[in-house]
Amino acid sequence: MQNKAPGILNKSSHITVIGSGFAGMAASAVLALNGQQVTVLEKNAHTGGRARTFSEAGFVFDMGPSWYWMPDVYDSFYDLFGKTTADFYDLKQLDPGFAVIFGADEVMDIPADFEKVCELFEQIEIGSASRLRKFIAEGEFKYLVGMQDMVYKPGHSVTEFFDFKLFRDALRLQLFTSFSKHVRRYFKDPRLLALIEFPVLFLGAMPKDTPALYSLMNFSGLKQGTFYPMGGFGKVADAFRTIAEKAGVNFITSQNVDRLEIESGYISRVHSAGRVTKVDAVVGSADYQHIESSLLEPAYRSYPESYWESRTFAPSCLIFYLGINKKIDGLRHHNLFFDEGFEQHATEIYKTKKWPAKPLFYVCCPSKTDPSVAPEGSENLFILMPIAIDLDDPEEIREKYYNTLINRLEKFTKTNIRDHVAYKKSYSVSDFIVDYNAYKGNAYGLANTLMQTAIFKPKLKSKKVGNLFYAGQLTVPGPGVPPSIISGRIAANEVLKFLKR
Repeated sequence: MQNKAPGILNKSSHITVIGSGFAGMAASAVLALNGQQVTVLEKNAHTGGRARTFSEAGFVFDMGPSWYWMPDVYDSFYDLFGKTTADFYDLKQLDPGFAVIFGADEVMDIPADFEKVCELFEQIEIGSASRLRKFIAEGEFKYLVGMQDMVYKPGHSVTEFFDFKLFRDALRLQLFTSFSKHVRRYFKDPRLLALIEFPVLFLGAMPKDTPALYSLMNFSGLKQGTFYPMGGFGKVADAFRTIAEKAGVNFITSQNVDRLEIESGYISRVHSAGRVTKVDAVVGSADYQHIESSLLEPAYRSYPESYWESRTFAPSCLIFYLGINKKIDGLRHHNLFFDEGFEQHATEIYKTKKWPAKPLFYVCCPSKTDPSVAPEGSENLFILMPIAIDLDDPEEIREKYYNTLINRLEKFTKTNIRDHVAYKKSYSVSDFIVDYNAYKGNAYGLANTLMQTAIFKPKLKSKKVGNLFYAGQLTVPGPGVPPSIISGRIAANEVLKFLKR
């Protein structure tokens, strides 16, 4: 279908996917499953995107994702290929799912059993158990409607939602209700509010600017449960690559794409690291803004720079990968440190956009569950502090926050940690830019505000280039691993429709 207008069927077309994160791998696998010839070009030496791993001094570090929520999304993808999750890794439900730390002696462990979660709420705030059941039931409805009827729609037009049942259900999804106000109708205790609102802070926007629709995340975290793939999240990325390769996808790493050559309004060739690849269609699963601004001439860009400047982005982050040569008591697998004010840190991320004065942070200690990720008698620590995008992150600032976070971690665990660091690596804004061409160093894509939900996100199909499609966290349905998987599936299906026209 080289340089042909839509309307001509080509049963086996040549498709290039830019980027090998979850969205790119999912798209490539679905396309190959449907008989297309697919090549994935990855700028880095390893596939997986933000879910890459690295090993040092006997430690195995997941570079990005660590929360395994929405297990049905993974199951659904594997089922397309006649596989199950168990074919690729041992998925373990964590108990407690995670812990929220409000002080050195105040820890809220979130049980795997939802009824025990309700009992925990009741101990903190009288009457909150029944309110939690109602709140989570609403979240479950949103999850089922969202995941079954809405989330797989490509977001081309509002007409996609004109189906009567979907329109009726949409009224119950609370798109126009503030998440913050919604939560406060159910709970008053600041500890419960922090527990409910933390997914919004880490992946979304200010709770007051986020639709109450996203209480579906609370259903997933508190009712479905929190899981861990033994061996680390890299095992999930490995599974997606394995599926894609068995379907016939060709992965080529260290292939930074330089230019998309366009003829008659369609991409004809992809130029990358000395290679020229003829294509019938392209799926851009790398950073949307980067593809537009760096790979396309201005006449072929769907959005001007002013558009991206006006968007609300989810946080970037400062990460420390630490190998500790002793065991640390008191830490759980997932640890959320809310021993400082939620509102101030959220304001510094989304409004004033400066380095936080009293940051919240997250510690993942997978060696509590998985002995394979650290030498015997050692701990593997992943410390993440959400921050605003587009901040300067020189070594002196990173080191300042390293000391701040370690001080608080030592205070909580009541043990010396800094003198037992066998390996240390930091990662922040400038690294996201270098490794992923991430716009202003964003880590999670666009924030989940009302005007950046569904049809209001950047379009999955280019407005200017006939055979260019996008996938990933800057288009539908949004940030996070499960949405990225879904995004790849949607993009692949849209490419297939295009090829059959």
